[in-house]
Parts: sequence; structure tokens; C-alpha cells
Amino acid sequence: MGGTDDGGSRPLTGSGTRTGTATATKPGTGAAAHDDGRTQAARERHRQALAAFRERREALISGDEIPAALAHSAGASRQWISDELALCARTVADRAREEGAARLAGLWRHTVTAAWSAAGVLLLLQLVTALGAGWTAARTAGLLAAVVTAAAVSAAAYAHRRRGGALAPFIGEDNRLSTSRTVAAAWVLLAAYAVLLLALRLAGAGGAGERRVLLAGLELQRGAGLVTVVALACAVAALVSRTVARRVRAQRLQKVPADRPRARDLLTDDAGRGSFTDVQYVVVHAVAVVFAAVRLAGQPEQLPDLPWGLALLAAVSAGTYLAGKFAEGGPAVILSVVRAREIGDLHAPVRTGDDLEIRGTGFVPPGAGTPDRLARMVVRIGTVYVHVPLVPRPGGFASPTDHTLTVPVPVEVEPGRVDVQVVTAAGVETNRCTVDIVD
Repeated sequence: MGGTDDGGSRPLTGSGTRTGTATATKPGTGAAAHDDGRTQAARERHRQALAAFRERREALISGDEIPAALAHSAGASRQWISDELALCARTVADRAREEGAARLAGLWRHTVTAAWSAAGVLLLLQLVTALGAGWTAARTAGLLAAVVTAAAVSAAAYAHRRRGGALAPFIGEDNRLSTSRTVAAAWVLLAAYAVLLLALRLAGAGGAGERRVLLAGLELQRGAGLVTVVALACAVAALVSRTVARRVRAQRLQKVPADRPRARDLLTDDAGRGSFTDVQYVVVHAVAVVFAAVRLAGQPEQLPDLPWGLALLAAVSAGTYLAGKFAEGGPAVILSVVRAREIGDLHAPVRTGDDLEIRGTGFVPPGAGTPDRLARMVVRIGTVYVHVPLVPRPGGFASPTDHTLTVPVPVEVEPGRVDVQVVTAAGVETNRCTVDIVD
């Protein structure tokens, strides 16, 4: 995979001309309007920085802005272009982080709104279904359980208002929404709501017979399927977190933090591409959660009776998801190092001042294709560390890419057999490859 402009940011609309942005809000509009204005301002600054970077890159591709003192040297011109792009890339990265922080800070209000909207939808459904059958104690208990749940979610959202509100527990260490945590949270929330519903009905029960029926609904034989799936989802979430952390520490998996969490993280890999294992895990368990919720609505006097066939389907889906997590990624590897040769050049050994073309895989892991990440790539030639120059091309970069990168051999490298090693965009060191440098 090659370098991209923004590593998955939304396409820029409009020109790159810097324009003024109204960030002030009227007095008395409230904290919500202030947060929205700050988010919009941060988003606009990010767009402007991205547009300026694109314009700068396209201008440097033509070579018209290269200083006259450097124009005679191809190596010096390339390094100057790379430094200019690296400076612009840092600005884009800073603006992206500012936008991500602003979005997270304003997201908690949306999570509170979603929680109370769900309670409102439940009320409407109960009112519609009660037209013919009448209002019952089970409907009252269900509504009270929804209100208590929404209040708890709101309290949690306010406590984590700087980290995405109620979504804070679902954000992984890489600043992305975790698929496994989200699925586990859906099952835990459903199970907690079911138990709370039974508890409220038990508190309002009028006779011993009704109490016995409600207590029998909590027995294991009634909710064995639900308990099994909840335990499985929670175990998968814990195991995935531990597995990813261990593979990253062992350099068998490269992870790059995202600027901010996105909803698409639940269905995609770190690069924003659709992931089959994630999609099937979310779809299967979403269907199972909906089925369990329907069973709870039809039989509110017991835990949802999840059929073992559906529980087995959820287990197969979880196993597929786990297998995908064990198989994804891999270490960066250098396969070969050769002398870069332009068309018309003579064949010759590698000397100081020549360009090395390093071929391999995993140099730019998923999510690391942003210009600021690419600008951090380093190659160690012997005892000398060389930053990989950014070589622009229309729409991206010709080097570095996931499979090849080009670096010059500096004069500080001593002739002889030297080791070449790459530090990837994720900060992981590759294997070493030996090359001969002659006088």
C-alpha cells in the first residue's frame, strides 16, 4: 500500500484557499452550541491544512519552487522537497488530532440523546401495543427499567465526557472503536436490562404465586443460552485485547493509533477496508441480540430463552473472529536491497551517494499511510540513520510504500559489508539485510 494524503480522512470539498471561520457563539446559546462551534472550527482548520498540503505537494511535483542553489543536485532537491512536505504533514497531523479531541469532547451529548431516545421509542411502542390489550404492570416495569438504564448511561457519559461519553469503554488503546468490546457491551446491556426488569416486577408483585413465577424466570435452565453467549462475548473481548497487546509487544503485529474513533471501525481494519471477520461477528451477534430482545418483550416474566442453535451460531461467529485476530497483520520484512538504477544508467556496485531500493513487505502497516507517519520512517545503514525521503506523485507518494522505499547512501557510511534495517511507520524494526558498499 502506498502513502495517502490523509490516511482515510473525508474528501476535501472546495478550494484550498484559507478562509475565515466563525467560531464564536452567541451568549446564552449553551454549552452544546459552544462544543458544536469548536468542533466545526477544528474540522475547518483540518480541511484547510489538508488542502494546503495537497497544493504544496502538487506544486513541488513540478519542481518549479526548488531553490536554484539545489536544482543542480537531484539528491539535494529530493531531500528539500521531502523536508517541505514533512513540515506540512506535521501541521495536518496536529489539526487532525485537534479535530479528533474536539469531536470526542462533544460526543457525550449525542450518547445521552441516543439513550433517552431509545427510552422514548420504547414508550411509544408500549403505548401502541397497549391500545388493544391495555396497560399492564409488565409495561410499567419495562419503562422504569429503560429510564433507569438511560439514567445510568447518561451518568457514565457525563463522567467520561472528554473521552466520547458512553462510548469511552468501547474505545481501544489504538483510539478506535473496538468490535469485541461493543458486541460484549450489547449483550451485557441486554442481560442487565432483563434482570432489572424482573427485579422491578418482583418488587411490585402482589402475590406469592407471581413471585414464584418471576423467581423461576431467573433460573439457569431458562436463561442458559443467554448466559452462555454473554460469557462468550465477554471472554472474546478480554482475549482479543490480551492477544493484540502481546502480538504488538512481540513485534508480530503493527498497530498505529488513529486520530479519533469512527463508527466504521466496527466493520473495518485499521486502514478503513472492510473486514470479513469483523462484519460477520457484528451481523450475527446483532441479529442474536434483536432475537433475544423480542423474546424478552414476549415473555417479560423470565430471562430471554435463547435457543441453543442460535447460541452455537454465535459461538461459531466468535471463533471466526478470534481466528481472524490471530491471523491478521505480521512483522515487517526486508526481502532484498538493490542499487536503484535509472533508465540509461550503467551497471555498477553500490557506492556512497547512490540510492538503495529496499524491497520487502509491511513497511507501511494499515493506518500508517498518513504523510506525518511516512515522514518518520528511518533506514539504518551500518551505524548511520537515514530518514526516508518523501517522493511525491499525483495523489500520493511514490516512496515510501508498503513494499518498496528508496534512500540515499550517505558519505558517512564506511565502505564494506554493512547491515540495512528499516524502522517502519509504526516504529517497528525489521530484520537486517547485508549489502556491500565500495569506494
